[in-house]
Amino acid sequence: MLVRPPLRIDRARSVTWRLHHAAAAVTVGPLTVVSTHLNPMSGYRRYREATWLAARYRRRGPVLIAGDLNACSPSDDPDPSEGRSDPRAIRAFERAGLVDLWRLAGSGDGCTVPTGGGVGDAFRPMRLDYVFGTPAVVPRVREVRVLRGGEIEYASDHYPVVVELIAGNS
Repeated sequence: MLVRPPLRIDRARSVTWRLHHAAAAVTVGPLTVVSTHLNPMSGYRRYREATWLAARYRRRGPVLIAGDLNACSPSDDPDPSEGRSDPRAIRAFERAGLVDLWRLAGSGDGCTVPTGGGVGDAFRPMRLDYVFGTPAVVPRVREVRVLRGGEIEYASDHYPVVVELIAGNS
């Protein structure tokens, strides 16, 4: 996670319990940001991981949960039988009251895979990377965008997602 000066990370911690990979949680002032990578192999396990993360963080004030969720939103892919990913993890975040910030303030097509130089034919263009926010964050969301071009094309098999928030005191 990158933080633009003059902001700084006040607290950082790993979240490993109940997750296939892990998550990192940082606090910057009143905001908590959780970066995660959900299970790539099992839709059911992704659903359980999403349910657990949402329950753990949804009532903690301003929170962002972001990362490779290995799932497509039902809004993006209404028919998962066509080969896209199981949407239950996305629905778990939404049922917990978290807001898909791309739907709120996204610009461009939102696809986060494949990158131009990193993956080749591994994925069809789709959005697997998300940023969900608690209702306390929603009024501060200015813009959500996917970065593309230059060296970003080779840095990962996923494009990074940027969320710009309006600064506030609480």
